[in-house]
Amino acid sequence: MTTETGQLYIVATPIGNLNDISQRALDILQQVDWIAAEDTRHSARLLQHFGISTRMLALHDHNEKQRAASLIETLQQGQSIALISDAGTPLISDPGYSLVRHCQQAGVQVVPIPGPCALISALCAAGLPTDQFLFIGFLAAKQQQRINQLNRIPAGVGTVVCYETARRVQATLHDLVEVFGAERELVLAKELTKTFEHFARGTASEILHWLQEDPKRCQGEMVLMIAPAAKPDSDNDIAPAVLHTLQLLMQELPLKKAAALTADIHSLKKNALYQHGLSLQQK
Repeated sequence: MTTETGQLYIVATPIGNLNDISQRALDILQQVDWIAAEDTRHSARLLQHFGISTRMLALHDHNEKQRAASLIETLQQGQSIALISDAGTPLISDPGYSLVRHCQQAGVQVVPIPGPCALISALCAAGLPTDQFLFIGFLAAKQQQRINQLNRIPAGVGTVVCYETARRVQATLHDLVEVFGAERELVLAKELTKTFEHFARGTASEILHWLQEDPKRCQGEMVLMIAPAAKPDSDNDIAPAVLHTLQLLMQELPLKKAAALTADIHSLKKNALYQHGLSLQQK
């Protein structure tokens, strides 16, 4: 496939079930001059399955910035490249941003070939609000950084979606309980489109307990979805003195700390105060 200026195709590949690949994706992978793959050994098995023998080169987090210039030159010479990741849609918590950015700046056409994406697959079957959502990728590996990330999530963003590793999922659930409260509604999607696909639904504490019951439940690739905060039934449920304390403290402190101090002062549970504080921030 040679044109006056080559094109960069962003090709989505299956996240589990190989039948999810599109005919258009197969055609492009067969026709391009090169396939830039996150892991050439991993992608070789996919290409072999579909009888595709297109030449491959590696493009991953560690070489993308250095390799972008040479790939732009290849494209400008008229050769076309398909970018694929290990699974799903490239650039969605996968390599490719730097290359696409350079292509746009160089006037090289970038063509999306849509298909599987763990984020969208999980969200559409979770049973949580989808009219507005915030995707935050992978959470930080270190606990304090992870807690800081969660605390920075603004109110009113809808369902919050992140990817998580099997090794860290229980630690993340502990942090979610601390930041959002044990009763926050969550959905954990595991092994999407694979044989043991499963959606676990419940409160943060319930899902944490479910994972702790069986170590095998912590295996596989995961998408974690956090429901929007429930709105308090009424300001009348909270005494005026308590509301006054909370509002004063919120002027000087982060909401989490303001709610905790208000709860200590008035001998109340902090979760209801935290949820009320979120509703105040949304006004």
